[in-house]
Amino acid sequence: MARAMARHPARRVVITGVGIVTAHGIGKAVNWRRILAGESGIRPITLFDTVGYRTKRAGQLADLPPARWTRFRPDRMDRSAHLLYYALSEALDASGMTAAALRVAPPFVAFGTTLGGMTSGERYHETYIQHGPAGARPSFVVGHLAQHQALHLMEEFSIPGTPRVLMNACASGANAIGWAFRAIRAGQADVALCGGYDALCRFGFAGFHSLQALSPDLCRPFDRHRDGLALGEGAGILVLETWGRAEARRAAILGEVIGYGESNDAFHMTRPNPDGKVAARAIQGALADAGIDPAEVDYVNAHGTGTPFNDAAETAALVAALGSRAGEVAVSSTKSMVGHLLGGAGAVEGIHTVLALEAQRLPPNINYETPDPACPLRIVRSAERPARLHVAISNSFGFGGANATLVFRGVGMGS
Repeated sequence: MARAMARHPARRVVITGVGIVTAHGIGKAVNWRRILAGESGIRPITLFDTVGYRTKRAGQLADLPPARWTRFRPDRMDRSAHLLYYALSEALDASGMTAAALRVAPPFVAFGTTLGGMTSGERYHETYIQHGPAGARPSFVVGHLAQHQALHLMEEFSIPGTPRVLMNACASGANAIGWAFRAIRAGQADVALCGGYDALCRFGFAGFHSLQALSPDLCRPFDRHRDGLALGEGAGILVLETWGRAEARRAAILGEVIGYGESNDAFHMTRPNPDGKVAARAIQGALADAGIDPAEVDYVNAHGTGTPFNDAAETAALVAALGSRAGEVAVSSTKSMVGHLLGGAGAVEGIHTVLALEAQRLPPNINYETPDPACPLRIVRSAERPARLHVAISNSFGFGGANATLVFRGVGMGS
């Protein structure tokens, strides 16, 4: 059932920093440049052997240098922790937030993930098989637990408090942002560090391969000939704070979070409900939460995985939620370029949405060639500069029927 909360104008929630890591590289600048250029980050996998798999490609970050941890041995840290390190470091630097400031105003911390430190779990398993119990490091088992990436980051950056770790399938990253947004708006915190992450690993890849959900060719969201998704890896972190606090410290404001909606259709373990009605409740709940009419939505960053079932169901949800305007609103899926980041998808795509509002540019949905009558949407084929781009939504729909929608507004686009 969708849930919504009344707006609290006195507790407006703004974004003052973002950090992003994907197959396109480390950092906002390189990611946004390549997104607008419509570049594909889907490349041959080198992290593990793909013999025996129909699909050989994914959104892998080709060269991930170990982060410069000071309190932990870099070689003991999970790949996902390195991704998080870079994203959090960039977000904090961009926001101008210092460790001293965070100690004065302890942040609400929420991270979403689906696999946690799965690469550490794989390392433990491999060394156990090769060398037996004596040769397998127990630290890899600890590093596999999802809460440890958050705890390590908080210790490394001297961030006080207790993290919230959400594991709600592919809606996890969006849910983490939504929880942080609600916490600030409700007066539970003045600052939040939130987002999502996941690293590419054999375990996750094999799971999606067994579901026959991976495309052997190209990820083509909403295209008539779409035949599956491309997996990816990465992390996205946002710094949220009250408008008043951001103004008082003269922080650069990138955008505003104005609404969050969630629902669960519990239709199937992996397949979405084709009628899209419950997913539509997440969109409708987010718009109601924001006090926004469907007529005011200018852009949708779609979940858009490129699978036959998902894209048709999301289209149905958009038609139900936006009504007659569903075919007019610009829609694109950036998964076509960086792949599906699982728990990191909602956070990274939320950042893409914020950057679109900031730059007044629409990111493209690459590989889209043949319209599908089952998806009668206005798909953005190449980067556009629209006449109007004030309000945008980002959808994240996961396994088990987990649905989440975030609503963002550009700076100076309303009160």
